[in-house]
Amino acid sequence: MTFPTVAQTQIASDGPDATRAVGVAIGRSARPGDLIALQGELGAGKTVVAQGIAQGLGVAEGVTSPTYVLVSVYGSGRLRLQHVDLYRLAGALDLDSIDWEDLLDEPAVTAVEWSERAGERMPEDCLLVAIQAESTNRRTITLSAGGPRSRELLAAVDARMAAR
Repeated sequence: MTFPTVAQTQIASDGPDATRAVGVAIGRSARPGDLIALQGELGAGKTVVAQGIAQGLGVAEGVTSPTYVLVSVYGSGRLRLQHVDLYRLAGALDLDSIDWEDLLDEPAVTAVEWSERAGERMPEDCLLVAIQAESTNRRTITLSAGGPRSRELLAAVDARMAAR
């Protein structure tokens, strides 16, 4: 799915700590119902960003990629985090097997790896985090907001990243 972009920013990352810091800024700025769409090739850093989101939310548990379980829920933070990995799904029709609509209705922060596999069922008002590997450690992270709430989230993330 191509998201309509209302606002966009790019961040250069020189390693996992800088990539995780983007996630921390998202987690600290997140509100109930926020949806973060994570995209990038294998090994680009999607899970590292999700770990940062968890850290920013104050999640105590260790966060790993839910590739085989599809959805992991962490409830120990300021807000509940739903970490979803759509890599193993064949397409948008398989979303019903994980109760997609119910997940999105939860008053939680939902981070979705391989979000492009949701196709047209991915809401437009989400914060898209597209990670492009430039080299072994260097990444270009593009944050795009597709609606009013994600625009607010992006502005808050920008402010936190500028204050670092």
